[in-house]
Amino acid sequence: MNAPSSGPEPELSPLLSPRLVYKVAAVVVLLAALTVIVSISGHRLGARLALAGHTSSQEIYDIFIGQDHLRLPANIIRFESQRATSIAERIDLYLTWPALEGYGENTRDLFDDINRPENLIFLQLSQSTMSQDMSGRLEPIYRHILSNEAHPGPAGLIRHDAKSNTSYAGEVFFTADRAGRPPYVLRCTLPADAEASTSADCQRDVHVGKDLTALYRFSSKLLPQWRLIDDSVETFVRSRLAP
Repeated sequence: MNAPSSGPEPELSPLLSPRLVYKVAAVVVLLAALTVIVSISGHRLGARLALAGHTSSQEIYDIFIGQDHLRLPANIIRFESQRATSIAERIDLYLTWPALEGYGENTRDLFDDINRPENLIFLQLSQSTMSQDMSGRLEPIYRHILSNEAHPGPAGLIRHDAKSNTSYAGEVFFTADRAGRPPYVLRCTLPADAEASTSADCQRDVHVGKDLTALYRFSSKLLPQWRLIDDSVETFVRSRLAP
């Protein structure tokens, strides 16, 4: 008969060695740290996604376009890549209508509601490439592509449809005489259904500053307010030009 073993009985041996305990503890700590990191990153990513490229910052940037120097707050600059003091070919802006304000806590809903395109006006500022703005191009260019028939439009505008055999076919131009000022000219692509309006139905460009073209776009739902829009946009741009 064999002598009894002097070692511990199997059922009395430790189930977990100290080394394994340390490894398990390290894994638990690592997982906890990763959970915290993921949670913080998730909150930050969620906040960025919620902003959808907008910013409420009102930090002022100096933008130099050609001969013109603009001072613009970050929250009216549409694209994140343009939010910096720089020499630029153009700058894209967006503004609430009619207040002409940038993105912020009080205006967030206006920027986020895609079903209300009349809430916003989009503005692009660039160095002038043509000697005449849209008003100045009426007689030398647009008259040749417009139908001879004219129809009354909203708020004193006159509607002219583009000829079907031109590259402007399907577009509509609106004009209006203005005492002591060049005629108002607006170019639109009107939706068949007014409810299908977008924030870029109509566009107009004007010369501002030393050598700047301000091209702005708005919903056709705002056509009755064309006078106020034109005056407001020009005043806004002039107010942002540095002396």
